[in-house]
Amino acid sequence: MGRPLPIMTAAKVMSFPPQCNPILNRLSPLLLTIALSSGFFHLGSSQGLILPTPQIHSLHQPETRQPGFTDVIIAFDDQVDWQNFTMPLTKDEKATFVYQKLKNKATQSQSEVRVFLQDRQIPYTSFVVVNAIHASVPIQYVNELSSLQGVTAIFPNTPFRQEEGVQYEEMILSRSATPEWGILRIRADSVWALGYRGQGVVVAGADTGFDWDHPALRAAYRGTVGDTADHSHNWHDAIHDINPGNQDSIINPMNNPCGLNSSIPCDDGGHGTHTMGTMIGEEGANQIGVAPEAKWIACRNMERGWGSPATYLECMEWFLAPTDEQGGNPDPLKSPHVINNSWACPESEGCNPSNFGILRQAVINLRAAGIVSVVSAGNSGSSCGSVSSPLAIFEESFTVGSININDTIAGSSSRGPVVVDSSMRIKPNISAPGVQVRSSWLGDSYLTISGTSMAGPHVAGVVALMISANPQLAGQVELIETILETTARPKTTLQDCVISGTESRNNTFGYGIVDALAAVEAALVISSVDEHEVSHYQTGPFTLFPNPATTELNIKGDNYSSVETLRIFAPDGRLMFSAHDLALPAQVDVSGLAQGLYFVQVDNFIPAIIHVVR
Repeated sequence: MGRPLPIMTAAKVMSFPPQCNPILNRLSPLLLTIALSSGFFHLGSSQGLILPTPQIHSLHQPETRQPGFTDVIIAFDDQVDWQNFTMPLTKDEKATFVYQKLKNKATQSQSEVRVFLQDRQIPYTSFVVVNAIHASVPIQYVNELSSLQGVTAIFPNTPFRQEEGVQYEEMILSRSATPEWGILRIRADSVWALGYRGQGVVVAGADTGFDWDHPALRAAYRGTVGDTADHSHNWHDAIHDINPGNQDSIINPMNNPCGLNSSIPCDDGGHGTHTMGTMIGEEGANQIGVAPEAKWIACRNMERGWGSPATYLECMEWFLAPTDEQGGNPDPLKSPHVINNSWACPESEGCNPSNFGILRQAVINLRAAGIVSVVSAGNSGSSCGSVSSPLAIFEESFTVGSININDTIAGSSSRGPVVVDSSMRIKPNISAPGVQVRSSWLGDSYLTISGTSMAGPHVAGVVALMISANPQLAGQVELIETILETTARPKTTLQDCVISGTESRNNTFGYGIVDALAAVEAALVISSVDEHEVSHYQTGPFTLFPNPATTELNIKGDNYSSVETLRIFAPDGRLMFSAHDLALPAQVDVSGLAQGLYFVQVDNFIPAIIHVVR
């Protein structure tokens, strides 16, 4: 990974290492009455970019760079805080709004550093998805760069590797005409029977690359046009150098079977092709994909399994606003609905608490743009606290554990809580099939693999089914994730990881095993009103308004003069508020509730979801 080179004292140069309630979440989803917020959505609170106290350390000189140069990411302190904005409702509006705000912020705050690099003829990449710049710079300039306006940290761009522990088992070329076991287990085939197969939805993958011409993937590739393909806004290659992590004796672009800067989708390892197959793949009897009529786009962020913070961020940048084949004309309206991330960045390879914030901010910004980030939990189980690497550790990531065919947790599936950042956050969010999963592979073949890398794509596919069933869900990340969690099949365990494994939400399975049919049934009963009107949520003969609510929630009834009990629950089933013997119309104080989504149950009628904003 390069030899560490000493630098002189520099402020802001960072460390560079060497390497429920059962009534609520188990109700038949057909009975749930859920409504989208009208008007505009306020995003949940974000802590923004978390950056450490400036430190003085050494930088690595990657072997692929000129002697005396170091590969760095320059982070800026001026990040967009979405709490300060009233967000648009639809996905297209969110995508455009967020991209423009991020672009304006980068233009304003990066100007001095850009001029510095341009004056010295140093090539650089300016990121929008997070306010940062990637460049390979002469080491003597690092101190000066750190002192420029707005620079808050300089991070090493050290390599990281695809999620470890993936088990490769068998090559199978043909199959009987039945869906794979994972599809059956999550009841995706039952969703197909309702007519929802991912139509109108775009999924994305960031991985080792993708074999777009595989017979199970070609038809679903968004760039496919008859016998040809248009790769503009559909494919991006973030691999511009041979990664020293592969330890080639001679550094040569030809070492990689895809080369560098590939203009067409290519997979140098097979891992990405497999994950995409589980999301959308289908070829005759080979029914391998959860949402076979969704379209897909992709970005390669690893070179033979090795990536770096810069290649990862470059793919996130591209997903925010895909570009043409020349890297121009970014278009946020072509962004995906959901991104699958079957990779991890462990501390041994450069990710540590001092630089977690820059990765987390990128996830926050994609979420603001209406894009769901599905992330594999990792294969470091079975010990508690083994969900320990980005992106799986972040609150804003939808993290997925792995189950066997008998619904038990995979021994290697990483467990929570998240201890690496001292948050003790419960992870994973949910679990899905990840053991002996058969999907597409290089050479028009199929391969059976195990790992949480295989579980995540199942969930990304379910997101596509949900939006296909109800397009109003597009861009509503928080609501999509809440439905996934509250409709999951609960699973308990004898393993106690800080909290009891018998809790309905635990650090082994999360909320349980993803249930595509239940999630889609819940999605189908979502209603919405004109975005410029006040939203009213119906629960039986009672109406709740306004929605979103701020400090008061009003209740009125049709032919009812009173209610016996009103209860408000958190998504995990915790009772947050109750009131009794209310004369109608009534008003209850919800100012004590934190911002977020809640279930409201009036007497014994169907619960409704309200959104509390601050």
